[in-house]
Amino acid sequence: MHRGKGMKFVGDSRVPAERKPNIPKDYSEFPGKTEAFWPNFLLKEWLVGAVFLIGYLCLTVAHPSPLERVADPTDSGYIPLPDWYFLFLYQLLKYEYAAGDFTVIGAVIMPGLAFGALLLAPWLDKGPRRRASQRPIAAGLMLLAVLATVYLTWESVDHHDWEAAAEQGEMLDEEEAAAVEEVDTEAEGYQIYSDQGCIGCHGDQLQGAGSAGPALFDVPYDAESIKDIAVNGIGEMPADQFDGSDEELDLLAEYIASGGNPEAGGDSEGEEEGETTDEEENAEDGEETEE
Repeated sequence: MHRGKGMKFVGDSRVPAERKPNIPKDYSEFPGKTEAFWPNFLLKEWLVGAVFLIGYLCLTVAHPSPLERVADPTDSGYIPLPDWYFLFLYQLLKYEYAAGDFTVIGAVIMPGLAFGALLLAPWLDKGPRRRASQRPIAAGLMLLAVLATVYLTWESVDHHDWEAAAEQGEMLDEEEAAAVEEVDTEAEGYQIYSDQGCIGCHGDQLQGAGSAGPALFDVPYDAESIKDIAVNGIGEMPADQFDGSDEELDLLAEYIASGGNPEAGGDSEGEEEGETTDEEENAEDGEETEE
């Protein structure tokens, strides 16, 4: 049927009144190619997660996290070590052009460029292929990042002084902890101890600072020997560390010789004297009885 100028009617192209919703096919129509999200897929995910969780718990029981002594902000000799996933950045900050005056470069600029390149990798290489050999830019950036992270982490572990770190982080035993608790930080000798900078090497409670300096709450020296050490040094401790008056030196030596608790030392001496007096009185009483 022809209408108008050469137009030919081929049928009705109007949209039907009854529109069918666009419902995807059921997963059962694709046997072996898909599965139900609930419970099939989630069950597999939970099983895999449970296996890793149990394995992690077994690892924590077999190798518990190492604990160190209570943190001491006055310990200037402490050797810090971040968690393993920051060791590569920790090692980077040891190099000449990433530390000191160039800390901003090593801590901000270089990591920012590295992570920025990884974020831009999908836009730098828009190829549809998925093989690494066919995506040189993305694969190259990822390989460079992995190699740099592994190398810097290995260098950090290799250069760290693990023996010194274990020594400085060693926890105090019960006797040492009790001795530290008895340290009198209100004594005049402690004020001199703090003003002279002894805290930096021997701790704020005479507990020592690992390799920087030994503990002082149980030293095998008397006051005179301690005065000589403070002036002339001993071992790795250099001379002329004390720059106060003779009176302050006497107070400091007596304070250290008493284990940081001069009042307890005095009391114990008094108690000993008291005990001797009682014994003498008993002896005198015995002599009078004999007479």
